[in-house]
Amino acid sequence: MLTQLTRNWWAVVLRGVVAILFGLVALTLPGLTLEILVIFFGAYLLVDGVFTIVAAFTNRTGQSWWVLLLEGLVDIAAGIVAFFSPRMATIVLVYIIAFWAIMTGFLEIGAAIQLRKEIKGELLLAFSGIVSIVLGILLLIFPVAGAVTVAWLIGGYAILFGVMLLSLGLRLRKEGKTKKEAIPVA
Repeated sequence: MLTQLTRNWWAVVLRGVVAILFGLVALTLPGLTLEILVIFFGAYLLVDGVFTIVAAFTNRTGQSWWVLLLEGLVDIAAGIVAFFSPRMATIVLVYIIAFWAIMTGFLEIGAAIQLRKEIKGELLLAFSGIVSIVLGILLLIFPVAGAVTVAWLIGGYAILFGVMLLSLGLRLRKEGKTKKEAIPVA
């Protein structure tokens, strides 16, 4: 495997450079980044919806085939919304994350109350629940800022990932040169 990687070190470097460039775009143009991601997600929903509908009609022997049909129709409708209104789809995604954070927060506080007599440190669990609730409320109040933050997190991750791939590619190049120099000439 190392031989294959050292031969193709340039592909690893190229992946790293592309990831870094994507990360920079995500950091500097977060709105565009999110819209593109939502459009890709919309395309996925359309394809998934079609295949789910096909599965519903090819497997109508069961009683719940209509559930698959309904799921496919919902997927297609959501995909169409994502294509024609990517900003609205992005905000809906932020609202889903907000409600998830709030519900998770209440569940964490509930778990902390249940565990208060059994373990020490349950205050940390309660505190994390409060932080989750506050995050959710902030996302509900400022959904656009939440969407921008998600794009920035994706951009930061892409840059970090790209730097690691770039470093790996350059190390593979060096390793390949070392192996070539170590091969005796007959």
